[in-house]
Amino acid sequence: MRLALLAVGQMRGSDEAPLYEDYAKRVTQSGRSIGFDGLHLTQIKDHGDATAKLHAALDAHKGLIILLDEGGENWSSQELANRLAQWRDTGRGDALFVIGPADGFDATVKARGDITLSLGKMTWPHMLARVMLAEQLWRAISILTAHPYHRA
Repeated sequence: MRLALLAVGQMRGSDEAPLYEDYAKRVTQSGRSIGFDGLHLTQIKDHGDATAKLHAALDAHKGLIILLDEGGENWSSQELANRLAQWRDTGRGDALFVIGPADGFDATVKARGDITLSLGKMTWPHMLARVMLAEQLWRAISILTAHPYHRA
């Protein structure tokens, strides 16, 4: 199962980029043994045609679409691990996690999501949201592989 992150805005040169890359590398290395194909990042420049590019990327995706939005469902790390395993085991296809523009998703994008997920009630900068998502995916994989990183 391929795990992917689609994000509006670019990380290049940000202080958060090495943190994201570290967790994405961990997801790739540990995930392979249990059927997850890395964490693949696609970034869309945040300018006039970003919404059209976002729609085109969603059109091209053939699996689950998980929108990250402060109004979404709140899952525990264990629940995320359980969902990933369930999706993998039932052949739900690839999982695309989407972080939208600063003003959030418009109604047409919201209608396309299979799940809307929140990282909590607080508002987070988009660059930190990427790091937090990557860490939670790594944590979920560590739960599924019984790695000691996650302590319940």
